[in-house]
Amino acid sequence: MDFELSPQQEQIKKAARQFAEEHFPDHAREMDEEEAYPHELVQRAAKQGFVGATLPQEYGGAGVDLLTSVLVAEEFNAVDPGLAGAIGSVDFGTEAILQLGTEDQQQRFLSGVAEAETITGAAISEPEAGSDVAGATCRAERDGDEFVVNGTKMWITNGTVLDHMVTLVMTDPEAEDRHDRHSLLVIPSEAEGFTANKITGKLGIRASDTAEIQLDDVRVPEENLLGEPGEGFGYIMSFFNEARIGVAAQGVGIAKGCIEMARDYATQRRQFGQPIANFQAIQFKLAEMATKAEAARLMTYKAARHCDEGQPVPEMSSKAKWYAGETAVECADECVQIHGGSGYVKEMDAERFYRDAKITEVYEGTKEIHKLIIARGLLDQIG
Repeated sequence: MDFELSPQQEQIKKAARQFAEEHFPDHAREMDEEEAYPHELVQRAAKQGFVGATLPQEYGGAGVDLLTSVLVAEEFNAVDPGLAGAIGSVDFGTEAILQLGTEDQQQRFLSGVAEAETITGAAISEPEAGSDVAGATCRAERDGDEFVVNGTKMWITNGTVLDHMVTLVMTDPEAEDRHDRHSLLVIPSEAEGFTANKITGKLGIRASDTAEIQLDDVRVPEENLLGEPGEGFGYIMSFFNEARIGVAAQGVGIAKGCIEMARDYATQRRQFGQPIANFQAIQFKLAEMATKAEAARLMTYKAARHCDEGQPVPEMSSKAKWYAGETAVECADECVQIHGGSGYVKEMDAERFYRDAKITEVYEGTKEIHKLIIARGLLDQIG
């Protein structure tokens, strides 16, 4: 069992932190307050190779493995989760295109992503279908060599800035098994009948664009069908293996950032004639935060390694995602507690991290859903 990162991974990890520390502070608070997408910063990150890094070199990416992308996400999120989310999601959905797409589809839909000239997305959730993925009712009916799509997609990352999105649609509502009713279509945002409405007033990660998307008689050519019809649900479950590890990396990064902030504040803040870092109560908080974050980190790295070796384990991805998300929330809470009243105002980064952390327990499957996945995997071993 090797816990060491390669020299290249260490170098990329260091470069990611340097980039974030150099560029994020100038944008973080402004993008959060204005709920604005950081176009300029995304372009700058792309020039440094931090966008679409897992894409093959033939499509402009660096061709790094999932674990390496996890390292970048961790360092970015330790500096600012909102900006990290915006940069890290530019290529959201491309995993499905890489796994399922034909050569023509990959050429059409992956070109320009690593340069941030093309922004992608994945449209799965709906107003009445969140955790219940198979309950999606967005309908795609065949009409000659096209699909006509009608329905609403909800909570779509990059919704108002994306160029196209991998979309879960119902193509066979009469299928006996509800898990055989869906397919995946790549839908361009420029299609007639495509309307994106930005969702504002989010608790956190406000620099990351989120939208409700309405599809009204949107015509999509059949060559935009990914994989086999009726296999959409299974494809999405496979896609989640990696996506959930990405969220776990966010959680680990947020926890790391909170620990660093809490440590630095505790050594500077004086009460009763000495730094509060001298008090055992504060030391215990820091020790617990650091230990939980390290456990979450190891779980996330292990899950990523399994995917890189072609042996993804859904229960392992769920363990990492759930625990890392919970750890992020706990560390953010303790970070504010250590800051005291100062942590409750927006002038301090602790306040923003506190708001940003919660989403890691919600998207890509709520923590309750992941506990079910873990328990079912455990119980299946009995049979």
